[in-house]
Amino acid sequence: MLYDCAIIGGGPAGLNAALVLGRARRSVALIDNNRPRNAVTHASHGFITRDGVTPAEFRRVAYEEVLRYPSVHHLPTEVISVTKKESIFEVFDSSGLRIQTRKLILATGVKEVFPEIEGFYTFYGKSLFNCPYCDGWELRDQPLVLVSESPAIYHTAKLLLNWSKDLLVCTNGQAFLSDEQKERLQSKGVVVMEQPVAAFIGHHGQLEYASFTDGTQVPRVGGFVTPRFVQSTPFGGDLGCERTESGGIQTDGAGRTSIPGVYAAGDSSYFMPSQLIFAAADGSRTAASVNLDLTEEDFNEC
Repeated sequence: MLYDCAIIGGGPAGLNAALVLGRARRSVALIDNNRPRNAVTHASHGFITRDGVTPAEFRRVAYEEVLRYPSVHHLPTEVISVTKKESIFEVFDSSGLRIQTRKLILATGVKEVFPEIEGFYTFYGKSLFNCPYCDGWELRDQPLVLVSESPAIYHTAKLLLNWSKDLLVCTNGQAFLSDEQKERLQSKGVVVMEQPVAAFIGHHGQLEYASFTDGTQVPRVGGFVTPRFVQSTPFGGDLGCERTESGGIQTDGAGRTSIPGVYAAGDSSYFMPSQLIFAAADGSRTAASVNLDLTEEDFNEC
């Protein structure tokens, strides 16, 4: 079978793209390895009508809605390679299955690379997070820690003051903050520590202390650690898609990449803001572009 579109990735971008294309009566292969990046968190926030939903429930409801459309086929498998032969794409999975498609949406998202700090994963998704918009409300007015090795640490620190004035900012040994920035933060009551963080300490997922290499321990009940984002799959690069400066797959603003027939949606094309509602909206917009391009091709056939 030759599909109109194959979508690699079953997160909010891929699911919403499948929904739009299914309603447009396009044949869709929705390929998903069932390893969502947000599975670690207790709840997802910021998506109207779905605020506080668990990632598992979000996926359950989404698949229930998407698969109402008979032209959408869910393939729960792992893609290992993608190639292009003239105007047709071939997607191969780990079992050797070959899927042929006219158009391809990369909605594979990103991987988070966190600073290597002892104990971090014990608390991640429970009392340590990476997105203030997603989890800041639950930590409001509590003693928080921000750990970031990014030049954007000053901006993130200012942002977090909206949720808590009791803030410890840690550069983890980096020197991204200027003297003026440190003075400005300290004037707002923010404690700035530039020595490396040795460990996070607590029990049962609840943070109690941030520990530093000089032996200092500062009581904290939660906070945010800024990751570095990288593409979760090599498929965009394998196909020759251009990248943005931050490492996302470059698109024209409507999901089209530099390779004709290849589209990118959600976190694959932009790394921030990394939220469900943005990814779902981008999946919808990208699917509309795919349908438009297919329509033009079919209409202009001799």
